[in-house]
Amino acid sequence: MVYNPLVLFYSHNDTLNTTTISNTLKKSLSNILVHFYLLAGRMNNDNTFIHCNDEGIPFIEAKITNYKLKDVIQNPIPSELYRLIPFQLDDITNITFGIQLNFFDCGGIALGACLSHQIADGLSFFNFLNSWGNITRNSHFPKPKFDSSKLFPPKNISGFDPRSGITKENIVCKMFIFNADVVENLRSKYLNLNPTRVEALSAFIWSRYVDVIYKDGVQRKYGVVHAVNLRPKMEPPLPSESFGNYSRFTMTIPKLNSGEECYGLAKQVRHEIKKIDKDYVRKVQEGKEHLEFLKETFDRVVVKEELVVFNFTSLCRFPLYDADFGWGKPIWVGSPALTFKNLVVFVDCKNGGGIEAYVSLKVEDMVKFEADMELLACVNKERTY
Repeated sequence: MVYNPLVLFYSHNDTLNTTTISNTLKKSLSNILVHFYLLAGRMNNDNTFIHCNDEGIPFIEAKITNYKLKDVIQNPIPSELYRLIPFQLDDITNITFGIQLNFFDCGGIALGACLSHQIADGLSFFNFLNSWGNITRNSHFPKPKFDSSKLFPPKNISGFDPRSGITKENIVCKMFIFNADVVENLRSKYLNLNPTRVEALSAFIWSRYVDVIYKDGVQRKYGVVHAVNLRPKMEPPLPSESFGNYSRFTMTIPKLNSGEECYGLAKQVRHEIKKIDKDYVRKVQEGKEHLEFLKETFDRVVVKEELVVFNFTSLCRFPLYDADFGWGKPIWVGSPALTFKNLVVFVDCKNGGGIEAYVSLKVEDMVKFEADMELLACVNKERTY
């Protein structure tokens, strides 16, 4: 099992005590799981289907006594957020979902959740949490749609390990904050392209990585991977409440021109993403396109080791800060470090249009990367809430 983790942080509420909060969440969680029933089931041994047997989910409570909520969110260290979630991210288990409710001595709350990435993507995760918040407040929520197995009939993927790429060895994750004005300045450097925030920032981060890590003059091939949400790419487009793993990957092999590593990449990434259209989705539904991509990636990266691969995934513009359980919306939503090498996860800042970038690199690469002066000139050094 490979888990996606999130931790939602809430300010102290004088009107509620820990017992009331715990009992309220347990009751509403039971109610919402009636609608998201597969989360209360168990994955079968070969990870091909879920037994919807209503076994329930782990619900853990913890007291945090050695630091305050404000200490965590003002100086977040992704590797230390593990203590706030219920599972190790690469646990071998058949449980698809779990919760850890954390109470700080200062009265703050951290709600840690882990959802199997084998059954759901980031948007599905957010929609579940927001629906849980709505049912807690006796508010309406859109019912989830479980049509993925009809739209994308299951295929035989024996031999493919969903945990491939995971490593615990020698990896460190750090978060870099880019204010809105910095992101807009990066976007403004492109003439006639008008890149998205993610296109511009991913090109910038990749170019800094290549420049500081691979400046030995050796010729290499690079692969830049972006995750793409398929819902708006389908015909007709799927609603956001479609629950499942509606995401695919596009790989760009950058054409390096002197002095254009950053700006040339953004154009190439856009070109590759445009290839994921309704015709591509139709091929995925037939089972050919994605399996061929997985095989090609495995052959090139794992077997031949031809490519230096860098991965980007974006949670920007998703409803990250909407989960209100009756004591307000979260003041910050964070993620523990993911155990992948050369991975960047983009998350919207709560206010102002900036982006938080979780960057996972080998330890020796991070030492060079975080000391890069061009990168540091763009990073916000102070965090306020």
